[in-house]
Amino acid sequence: MGALVAGLCLAFLVPAAPASAHAALVSTTPEQGSVIGSSPTKVSLTFNEPVRVIPGKTQVIAPDGKRINTGDPVASGGTLSLDVRPADHPLGTYLVSYRIISADGHPLSGGFMFSVGAPSQTAPSALEDDPTVGVLMPVARYAGYVGLTLVVGPLLFLTVLWPRRTPTRGPTRLVRVGLGLIAASTVASFWLQAPYTSGAGPLDVSATELREVALSSFGLWSAVRLVVLAAVVVLLRVRSPLRAAHPVAVRERVLVGAGGPPVLDQPPAERPVPRPGHRASPVPLLLLGGVGLLTWPLSGHAAASPMPPVSAVADTVHLASMAVWLGGLVVLVGFVLRKGWADRRALGVVLPVWSRWAAVAVCWLVLGGVVQAVIEIGGVSALFDTRYGLLILAKAGLLGAVLAVAFFSRRLVMRRLPDRLGRLVAAELGLAAIVLAASSVLVQTTPGRSADIEAQAAADAVGYSTTLNSSLFSVQFEIFPVQIGENNTLHAFVYTPAGKPVEVAEWRVTAALPDKGIPPIPNEVVSIRGNQGIGAITFPYPGEWELTLTIRLDDLNQATVKTTVDVPAGA
Repeated sequence: MGALVAGLCLAFLVPAAPASAHAALVSTTPEQGSVIGSSPTKVSLTFNEPVRVIPGKTQVIAPDGKRINTGDPVASGGTLSLDVRPADHPLGTYLVSYRIISADGHPLSGGFMFSVGAPSQTAPSALEDDPTVGVLMPVARYAGYVGLTLVVGPLLFLTVLWPRRTPTRGPTRLVRVGLGLIAASTVASFWLQAPYTSGAGPLDVSATELREVALSSFGLWSAVRLVVLAAVVVLLRVRSPLRAAHPVAVRERVLVGAGGPPVLDQPPAERPVPRPGHRASPVPLLLLGGVGLLTWPLSGHAAASPMPPVSAVADTVHLASMAVWLGGLVVLVGFVLRKGWADRRALGVVLPVWSRWAAVAVCWLVLGGVVQAVIEIGGVSALFDTRYGLLILAKAGLLGAVLAVAFFSRRLVMRRLPDRLGRLVAAELGLAAIVLAASSVLVQTTPGRSADIEAQAAADAVGYSTTLNSSLFSVQFEIFPVQIGENNTLHAFVYTPAGKPVEVAEWRVTAALPDKGIPPIPNEVVSIRGNQGIGAITFPYPGEWELTLTIRLDDLNQATVKTTVDVPAGA
């Protein structure tokens, strides 16, 4: 045992190997336990070797318990830099917690504290996101997708396929509802982005946080979407929804392009002559629609993908195709396939044209989705090992079911059996709504290309980290790896309850396994750099080991904390 202590003491003299298995934190800005005059705009951590970022696992917690780092840190060699927004209540103690991957592929976690003005009476703890916000964000996204569907599909029908003499009140109402849903979704998402970033509840939002959201790319593209919506509303009020000429005229245009046999058996002499009418150009609406669609990918995963232009185009094509297809299904179920919509001839013209459009839209929908998936998943293993990949598989399965129903619907259209079409189209629309819900959850899920980083590192070995508190101190420590034997390194940091580093006079660490009747086994831990301790922990057998840390600060102040470490079999 003396040789072990001597070896550890020698290792402390070599900066690159204090923990022997992974990186160690060398310095921080602000310094650990320091008291500074104002809330920082940047926080940095320097390790003794290059490290990699695990998305979402490094955070800066303000004295009021809110997360104030704006995104993930930027790694440059062994230094991590985080941009920090001003805290709403800047005075008090801040916590910086991190989980990164060291150069040898092992995950490492820890943290430090500093204060602004003066230390708080109680230090903040690592933050768990409010679950309510995690539910409301996909709901807001879903409302936006539904609104997009109700705008694009009905407008397309009104512009190209709607018979001139058929009332337009129903589809026009759908367009208005869709515009309202998009606006409500955009405003709700903008509001929820603040607590989504800070980790607080949905109503715990300050003006400072909203201003930070407004100045971000998410806020910018949300504002652009609202401006586009306003322009579309003005354009639709100036110009009533565009309608096609009489369906016979549509039929004639379709037949000329298709070169097929006539759909209707009506003699040419009996065909009504379409009335001439003013048709406003659809170009302004198309341009506004393209810009509006682009705001979704540019405020989501596409903006941070390895190939932003490709992701943005693929996502836009995916959304546009979805809106055309599903919006058309809504019009079919709600109006076209109902009795009394129009005469039989109109139905015979509209359905084949729509069927071809739907087929083209589905092809582009699948193509855009495949491109997105390839970019965002990042590897075949992530398709099965990450939540993002499993959602992609579920979405693909649901989409396959929808396409199967759509195939039979198209056969009925081609066989001129519209009376049997209603139920199939309704089923197709219902399944598609579930696919849309999966998409809403998917955009709030960490992409597989990011989630796979930690999974690959965690596969190498198992570690354990936690923070234990007593009336005298708070101790943050990790054990890596956690395996059977004596090659388990403990690395610990001790702070006062106010978050200031405190020097340790003596460490006593024991590990016991009551289930097997193993009494507490002492493990040597020695102090380095004042408040840090390092040592080797022995786990002879697998099981739930009781770890006891007794830390003496001086002759009068000593406290004991306990935790349980699960040592897996065969580790």
